[in-house]
Amino acid sequence: METAHDMRRPRIGLTGSAGVGKTTLALTVADALGVPVLEERMRARLLAGFSLHTLTREEHRDLLRDDAEDLIDAASACNDGFVSDRTPLDFVAFWLCNGYAADEPDHTGALLERAVAATEAWDAVIVLPWGVLPLLDDGVRYPNPWHQLHAQTVIEGLCRRYVPLQRLHFMPAHMDEPDARCDWIVRRIGVL
Repeated sequence: METAHDMRRPRIGLTGSAGVGKTTLALTVADALGVPVLEERMRARLLAGFSLHTLTREEHRDLLRDDAEDLIDAASACNDGFVSDRTPLDFVAFWLCNGYAADEPDHTGALLERAVAATEAWDAVIVLPWGVLPLLDDGVRYPNPWHQLHAQTVIEGLCRRYVPLQRLHFMPAHMDEPDARCDWIVRRIGVL
């Protein structure tokens, strides 16, 4: 007998450092599943000419917190599936990578708790591999590969710790084409 959970479309989060192909893959998978994409807000800002360098440390912390909350709210509002071009845990990773845990330990705990609770409602978290695709210097991504490896390592660690193994999937490094990646996800999570 099908349950309500079986009938609804999946809630999928894509994660990884900048330049691993999240946005392209999110669009591809969302199209295949007929669900909306929850876009990364920072990407849209950067494409519109925003510079992170104009922010104070406090403003950047607030922005990370706000973007995490906005993603959590957007995911909660999607009753029939989505593909997200980030997960709430990504914002925790950025928070940690920027050293904000030392500045605000109480807010760090609250951010982590909220991110973990939100991600529990997601059907799958797909970790895209670092270093497979060329890291473009396009004004959207920070092109230092070692900075991105640092972020990737923290993201992967948080995912391993807080996402149950049956919902956590690591994209094979040999896959770099969006259609092949999409097919792998669809087969892996058992939809269509």
